[in-house]
Amino acid sequence: MKLRVTGINHQTAPVKIREKAAVSPEKLPVALANLQNYVPHGIILSTCNRTEIYTVESDAADVKKAGLSFLHEKVGIHEDNLNNYIYQFKEKKVVEHLFRVVSGLESMVLGEYEILGQARFALEKAENCGMANLPLRQLFNCAIGTGRKVRSETGISRNALSVSSVAVDFAADILGDLSNCKMLIIGTGQAGKLVARIAEERGMRDITIASRTQERASQLAGILQGRPVSLEHLHDELQRADIIITCAGAPHWLLGKTAMQNVMQHRHKTPLVIIDIALPRNVEPEVAEIAGIHLYNIDDLNRISDKNRQQREFEILHAENIIRREIEEFSTWWQQFQVRPVVSALMSRAEQIRLNQFNRTLKKLPQLTDEQVESLDAMTRSIVNKILKDPVQYLKTNESSDQIKAVKEIFKLEADSRP
Repeated sequence: MKLRVTGINHQTAPVKIREKAAVSPEKLPVALANLQNYVPHGIILSTCNRTEIYTVESDAADVKKAGLSFLHEKVGIHEDNLNNYIYQFKEKKVVEHLFRVVSGLESMVLGEYEILGQARFALEKAENCGMANLPLRQLFNCAIGTGRKVRSETGISRNALSVSSVAVDFAADILGDLSNCKMLIIGTGQAGKLVARIAEERGMRDITIASRTQERASQLAGILQGRPVSLEHLHDELQRADIIITCAGAPHWLLGKTAMQNVMQHRHKTPLVIIDIALPRNVEPEVAEIAGIHLYNIDDLNRISDKNRQQREFEILHAENIIRREIEEFSTWWQQFQVRPVVSALMSRAEQIRLNQFNRTLKKLPQLTDEQVESLDAMTRSIVNKILKDPVQYLKTNESSDQIKAVKEIFKLEADSRP
């Protein structure tokens, strides 16, 4: 049995490809059901940075290709072209990769906190759908524990940025002082809440919150003393805003080219900055062609993200030391888990032989007292355990498929070495 991850992220693919692979939280159960067509167990981790498929391999060819086949169906481009954007790791490299991801070392914004919650959510949904077996649960639980240790024992997340805070800082770089600017935030999910809170901390006083439902917009606007508006009544707000940040979970463009051309006709040549941090994107890319509009997406935020990484570079080595220790602990568990079925079968086989011989011997001996029978039974058990102690320990610490196969053949065991 082997672990495998197939993924696509901000380092391997542009946003126009990543958004096709993205799985929104509400659609994750359906995506897991689709994944089950390819593999019996798997976890989907999908964020604004990445979509990754974690599976437990068997020897079947279709299982080995499960992640690739799923992404091929999801993204909708030929597998040969998809190979230009994906990465695939197996065995120990999967463990290292996931531990780094959940620790925030592979995020666009180094040390960001959101990935911890996203990993917990991915595991929870997989468990609810019956897709998370013991090895995958252990892998994700250990990764989440590692992420917590990295954040508590290093300064990598001290004053950490997020995609939302980077978006606000990006706006400040473009517009300068934000205190006199009018901001429209489209989306009231976690990213939208963070944008609104950070914008207020940066001194913005005129913030409008837009959502599909007036109630959600009103709740967030009430906390910030902002103005709520539903998506159905956006037109006037689009005309008055200096900057728009979109982060809504929508399956279609919220701001299209035709609509924005109409908006700009009423702005009297006042420029408009739009930062789209949603995945899939909320703004039609052709909006960037309209005079007066400056459109940026999540990939354009890398400049500030790189600066954040440089500032925290000295913390990476400390975090990597923690990750190495945690990988070793997981590897020890994994080795023992791998050989558990064959060890159990070996012990059962030895006990069966011992018990058969014990009973035959008892029939040939004179009548023994209960105490004598118990002593003889304990002695034979002890002999078997001592004989098997070193072989079992060797299997647990030096596990390999060849060794497992050899033990099964030597002792004629029926155990399947795959948990």
